Amino acid sequence: MLIAQITDVHLGFEPDNASEDNRLRLDRVVAALDALSPRPDALLVTGDIADRGTAEAYAQFREAGSALGCSVYCCPGNHDRRDTFRTALPQPDGLAGFIQYGFDLGELRVLVLDTLEEGRHGGSFCESRAEWLAAELKRHVDRPTLIALHHPPIASGVAWMDPAPAAPWIERLSEVLRSQPQVVKIVCGHIHRPIAATWQGHGVAVCAASAAQLSLDFAPIDPDTPDGRAMVTDAPPAFALHHWNGRELVTHFAVAQDAQVLASYDPDMQVLVRKIAAERGPS
Repeated sequence: MLIAQITDVHLGFEPDNASEDNRLRLDRVVAALDALSPRPDALLVTGDIADRGTAEAYAQFREAGSALGCSVYCCPGNHDRRDTFRTALPQPDGLAGFIQYGFDLGELRVLVLDTLEEGRHGGSFCESRAEWLAAELKRHVDRPTLIALHHPPIASGVAWMDPAPAAPWIERLSEVLRSQPQVVKIVCGHIHRPIAATWQGHGVAVCAASAAQLSLDFAPIDPDTPDGRAMVTDAPPAFALHHWNGRELVTHFAVAQDAQVLASYDPDMQVLVRKIAAERGPS
């Protein structure tokens, strides 16, 4: 089972430009995913699809994503708007009033969470969303489960993007996910960088953005004193691939950029391939 993830697409950043850079970057990601063999079984989109929540931006995303020919599952980010999102990108039924739902992918159960509080940059996760999550986990206690949401519940070190460690929404999510061994991974977006972490005993994979990436800078930041630091870069558009091998969910990070081939599977490389296969033994 191969699950692709993209995030932070930000279509409509240039609202009057149908060929804006964010659309071109998205097209590069879609082309890279379409060229994979095997191709993804499903696509997870972890929020900030539209930069301003407009119907036009969601329509553009629907058009671009249709080229993949697989099921597409989305959750909202802080730039999204539930009304236009829900109309343009209908998702499976779930918690009323939110874009929060579950679905099955082979052996995996996937729970998509809504951490949007409109008008707020950071995450939110109220009692009703937490109760729904707890009930879903209890109902499928024996199913390996992937959790997808926009806002990571971790402090990444990129200070200006990080939540307060004891933020109420993080505490609420933590209470539900603590001691839930069926959760095989938590996947997120929001920080525009690839990040791997552990939180509450669960692996966390943060996918880098389809749109522009953020600079890696761990220096403290003063909201009252601009210091000229680099904050946004034109690093290549990115995606993640989550491979379920029947035991673990293994995450690979990739960029949509051509790379020079330094070795191919020829007789010379066959020697190495055979050696590794012999060491591994029968499947």
